[in-house]
Amino acid sequence: MTAGFGVVVSPPSEPEERQLQEEYRSRVREFDQIESDLRASRTFQRVYWLCLMGSVLLSVLLGYTVVVGLWQTKPIFARYVGLLVVVGLVCAMSWLLLKNGKVVVGRAGDLRNALQDRQTAAAGLPLDSPSGLRIYREASLDLIAQYRKSANNNRRIHNFFQLVIITGSIATSTLTAMNEGVNLALRVITATLSALVGISAGVTGYFKFRERGYNLQSTADEIEKHYNASQFMLDEYAGADGASLAEGERLRKYAGFVERLKEEQRKRELQLEQSSSSGEERAG
Repeated sequence: MTAGFGVVVSPPSEPEERQLQEEYRSRVREFDQIESDLRASRTFQRVYWLCLMGSVLLSVLLGYTVVVGLWQTKPIFARYVGLLVVVGLVCAMSWLLLKNGKVVVGRAGDLRNALQDRQTAAAGLPLDSPSGLRIYREASLDLIAQYRKSANNNRRIHNFFQLVIITGSIATSTLTAMNEGVNLALRVITATLSALVGISAGVTGYFKFRERGYNLQSTADEIEKHYNASQFMLDEYAGADGASLAEGERLRKYAGFVERLKEEQRKRELQLEQSSSSGEERAG
């Protein structure tokens, strides 16, 4: 191998190349993990903001009722306990936002450092051998695991909010039927459950956790299908007339499929973001 100014650079030996590959894979895994953590932190930050706004609204309503003295049947509960609970919730959400903001800033810095380390490790790989394509194929297993992990997280969050919506709606209807307008505690509990159901419905409608999980799972399954097909020379990875494709050609075809699937996944994520933003603008 020749470099600039006529300097001849010998290719790395097989142990050195394996060491470079292992270092690159390690950097890729580290980068993907930090990126996933940063995305999760930003998602939770948005959820905290929604909960904080809902808590502030409830505290304003409770404060108004305390000031004008609308609740006089049980003044201790109405004027102190309920207001203190909601104010405590506002303080808790504010503290979580502050703490999570520091985490987001720290992980953003870690992501930049991990990106630089990954680029440095990639620069050391030889370009005149199929090693890079082999590394890419094996690194796609980490990508599959990352997509499936994110899909499972989105499904769990969606199922949690759906459980809150279903149980909260049933409990609200039951308490409303039981209460004839005399029991103050039932009125407060009913109003709180109703607000919780509304917040949960708004969160699921805005972030679309179910759609995100479905898209991630579908992309992971497609990548795994192409990984197995390229490994066992199936479907489009099988040569014509029973002749097997060369390894380099199979690896390049696999890399092209994976890049196309990743681009489609990014477009679907962008479409979900745009639909959420447009829905918010229409609501405004």
